[in-house]
Amino acid sequence: QAQLVESGGGSVQTGGSLTLSCAASGGAAGSVCMGWFRQVAGDEREAVALINTRGGSPYYGTVAAGRFRISQGSDKNTVSLQLNNLTPEDSAMYSCGAGPRCWFEARKYTVWGQGTQVTVSS
Repeated sequence: QAQLVESGGGSVQTGGSLTLSCAASGGAAGSVCMGWFRQVAGDEREAVALINTRGGSPYYGTVAAGRFRISQGSDKNTVSLQLNNLTPEDSAMYSCGAGPRCWFEARKYTVWGQGTQVTVSS
Protein backbone atom coordinates (compact mmCIF):
# COMPACT_ATOMS: atom_id res chain seq x y z
CA GLN A 1 0.00 0.00 0.00
CA ALA A 2 1.35 3.38 -1.01
CA GLN A 3 1.60 5.72 1.94
CA LEU A 4 2.75 9.28 2.56
CA VAL A 5 2.90 10.68 6.07
CA GLU A 6 3.37 14.38 6.68
CA SER A 7 4.50 16.09 9.85
CA GLY A 8 5.70 19.46 11.06
CA GLY A 9 2.71 21.74 10.65
CA GLY A 10 1.62 24.12 13.35
CA SER A 11 0.93 27.72 14.24
CA VAL A 12 3.41 30.56 13.89
CA GLN A 13 3.34 34.31 13.73
CA THR A 14 3.99 36.41 10.65
CA GLY A 15 7.63 36.21 9.68
CA GLY A 16 8.10 32.85 11.32
CA SER A 17 9.36 29.57 9.87
CA LEU A 18 8.28 25.97 9.82
CA THR A 19 9.71 22.78 8.39
CA LEU A 20 7.37 20.16 6.99
CA SER A 21 8.40 16.56 6.35
CA CYS A 22 6.90 13.84 4.21
CA ALA A 23 7.88 10.19 4.46
CA ALA A 24 7.04 7.73 1.70
CA SER A 25 6.58 4.03 2.29
CA GLY A 26 5.08 1.00 0.62
CA GLY A 27 4.16 1.65 -2.99
CA ALA A 28 5.00 5.35 -2.64
CA ALA A 29 8.63 4.64 -1.84
CA GLY A 30 10.88 5.19 -4.79
CA SER A 31 8.54 7.67 -6.47
CA VAL A 32 10.30 9.75 -9.09
CA CYS A 33 8.62 12.93 -7.90
CA MET A 34 7.47 14.07 -4.50
CA GLY A 35 5.90 17.41 -3.96
CA TRP A 36 4.09 19.74 -1.62
CA PHE A 37 0.75 21.30 -2.38
CA ARG A 38 -1.49 23.48 -0.31
CA GLN A 39 -5.21 24.00 -0.15
CA VAL A 40 -7.54 26.46 1.49
CA ALA A 41 -11.13 25.37 2.01
CA GLY A 42 -13.12 26.04 -1.13
CA ASP A 43 -10.09 26.38 -3.36
CA GLU A 44 -8.15 23.88 -5.43
CA ARG A 45 -4.80 22.51 -4.41
CA GLU A 46 -1.91 24.62 -5.63
CA ALA A 47 1.66 23.53 -6.13
CA VAL A 48 4.19 24.80 -3.63
CA ALA A 49 7.34 22.84 -4.47
CA LEU A 50 8.30 19.60 -6.18
CA ILE A 51 11.47 17.58 -6.28
CA ASN A 52 12.70 14.96 -8.71
CA THR A 53 14.10 12.36 -6.36
CA ARG A 54 16.37 10.86 -9.02
CA GLY A 55 18.52 13.93 -9.49
CA GLY A 56 17.31 16.20 -6.72
CA SER A 57 16.13 18.96 -9.04
CA PRO A 58 13.62 21.24 -7.31
CA TYR A 59 10.68 22.99 -8.94
CA TYR A 60 8.81 25.80 -7.24
CA GLY A 61 5.32 27.11 -7.63
CA THR A 62 4.69 30.83 -7.73
CA VAL A 63 3.51 30.77 -4.12
CA ALA A 64 7.01 29.82 -2.99
CA ALA A 65 8.25 33.26 -4.10
CA GLY A 66 11.81 32.53 -3.06
CA ARG A 67 10.80 31.95 0.55
CA PHE A 68 10.48 28.16 0.59
CA ARG A 69 13.03 25.41 0.02
CA ILE A 70 12.39 21.75 -0.77
CA SER A 71 14.98 19.06 -0.09
CA GLN A 72 15.18 15.30 0.11
CA GLY A 73 16.73 12.93 2.58
CA SER A 74 19.61 10.63 1.74
CA ASP A 75 17.23 7.70 1.26
CA LYS A 76 15.22 9.78 -1.22
CA ASN A 77 11.97 8.69 0.44
CA THR A 78 11.77 11.67 2.76
CA VAL A 79 11.13 15.17 1.52
CA SER A 80 11.25 18.32 3.59
CA LEU A 81 9.83 21.76 2.92
CA GLN A 82 11.35 24.73 4.70
CA LEU A 83 8.86 27.58 4.98
CA ASN A 84 10.37 30.96 5.74
CA ASN A 85 9.00 34.46 6.21
CA LEU A 86 5.47 33.17 6.52
CA THR A 87 2.43 35.41 6.18
CA PRO A 88 -1.24 34.79 7.02
CA GLU A 89 -1.83 34.15 3.30
CA ASP A 90 0.30 31.02 3.66
CA SER A 91 -2.21 29.48 6.07
CA ALA A 92 -3.50 26.28 4.48
CA MET A 93 -3.52 22.51 4.62
CA TYR A 94 -0.21 21.37 3.18
CA SER A 95 -0.23 17.93 1.58
CA CYS A 96 2.46 15.73 0.11
CA GLY A 97 1.92 14.00 -3.23
CA ALA A 98 3.98 11.44 -5.11
CA GLY A 99 4.05 10.36 -8.71
CA PRO A 100 6.10 9.07 -11.64
CA ARG A 101 6.73 12.60 -12.94
CA CYS A 102 6.82 16.11 -11.57
CA TRP A 103 3.65 17.94 -12.49
CA PHE A 104 2.40 21.23 -11.12
CA GLU A 105 -1.15 20.03 -11.59
CA ALA A 106 -2.37 18.38 -8.39
CA ARG A 107 -5.01 16.36 -10.23
CA LYS A 108 -2.30 14.26 -11.88
CA TYR A 109 -1.13 12.80 -8.59
CA THR A 110 -2.82 9.69 -7.25
CA VAL A 111 -0.93 9.20 -3.99
CA TRP A 112 -1.47 11.73 -1.19
CA GLY A 113 -0.79 12.07 2.48
CA GLN A 114 -3.38 13.16 5.00
CA GLY A 115 -2.00 16.70 5.17
CA THR A 116 -0.67 18.94 7.90
CA GLN A 117 -2.17 22.29 8.84
CA VAL A 118 -0.12 25.49 8.78
CA THR A 119 -1.63 28.53 10.45
CA VAL A 120 0.06 31.91 10.38
CA SER A 121 -1.25 34.66 12.60
CA SER A 122 -0.69 38.37 12.16
